[in-house]
Amino acid sequence: MQNNAMILTKQENGVLTITLNRPDKLNSFNDEMHQQLSEALKIAEREDTVRCLVITGSGRGFCAGQDLNDRNVSIGTETPDLGYSVETFYNPLIRRLIALPKPIICSVNGVAAGAGAAIALAGDIVIAAKNANFIQSFCRLGLVPDSGGSWFLPQLAGHARAMGMALLGDKISAEQALQWGMIWQVTESDALASTVNTLAQHLATQPTYGLGLIKKAIYSAATNTLDEQLDLECDLQRLGGRSEDYREGVDAFLNKREPKFKGR
Repeated sequence: MQNNAMILTKQENGVLTITLNRPDKLNSFNDEMHQQLSEALKIAEREDTVRCLVITGSGRGFCAGQDLNDRNVSIGTETPDLGYSVETFYNPLIRRLIALPKPIICSVNGVAAGAGAAIALAGDIVIAAKNANFIQSFCRLGLVPDSGGSWFLPQLAGHARAMGMALLGDKISAEQALQWGMIWQVTESDALASTVNTLAQHLATQPTYGLGLIKKAIYSAATNTLDEQLDLECDLQRLGGRSEDYREGVDAFLNKREPKFKGR
């Protein structure tokens, strides 16, 4: 494991694990942590040996969003430009996660609040420990859900639930999030790491290029018309059909053997 202070990285068997590492602050973000995470994501983006990304937190929290101690709101001081932080750090982070042509598992080991909840929901597959919870805490500060929070919530949970979460700021348990369709799976706390690792190891052996095309198709469906989506499916299927993995998959099926995908 490589220790970059606020961000830990570990690469093994095709899986890159990024751990948010400010446990005393519930892994809340400051500018330096954003910069270190940005560097760690370059490994997932550039290294062909990485075929699945896992994001988790150290200690008892996944991520509590922005570190408010990093904001000076004292009387007489200049009002902070929160839009700068969103534009410079959070928005690029979410865009990179969505655009990554590899599967992302978010392993939610504890509280995911504010932008931390949005980062968790940006995972392609979200697995949470039973003791985890999701909080849209912006309303308690007079702010708006950011980092894609106002997009993910209605997409995943529906309009009424999104409004309730955003306007009230109540804690949503992992079990409730599962029932509402916000996440994929809930596990016992002591089984979270092994559950995520098993799934990550599986995804790392799959046709990664095709999985990236699936991500693009599903995210595009949120804004496409049916006709636009049908055209996109055609284009993506054409790309998938030209991949080495498709050829390998068909050959393995016809010859009744296990495929050996290379992710290209």
